[in-house]
Amino acid sequence: MKEKLLCIDPYANEEDVIRISELDIENRLDRISIHGSVDITKDQQGLEYAFALKRQIDTIVEYLKKQALPEKISVENVAKEVKNPFDS
Repeated sequence: MKEKLLCIDPYANEEDVIRISELDIENRLDRISIHGSVDITKDQQGLEYAFALKRQIDTIVEYLKKQALPEKISVENVAKEVKNPFDS
């Protein structure tokens, strides 16, 4: 039996990532990032991918509907440049 693809708890942390074929859905505190692609083929695998994607999007939408949301937020890149420890 195949393992079912799970849903992330939207906006809960900066760690969770689920993968649907080559599509990554990354959890963030202020956004959900979706990268890559998935082929929804006309077979059982395609149906599983479609349900997994729908389940995740439905979870995100239900979460957002319950929030008092601002019109738009500013998304900033929080990556910091660090000194190379191997650089002399």
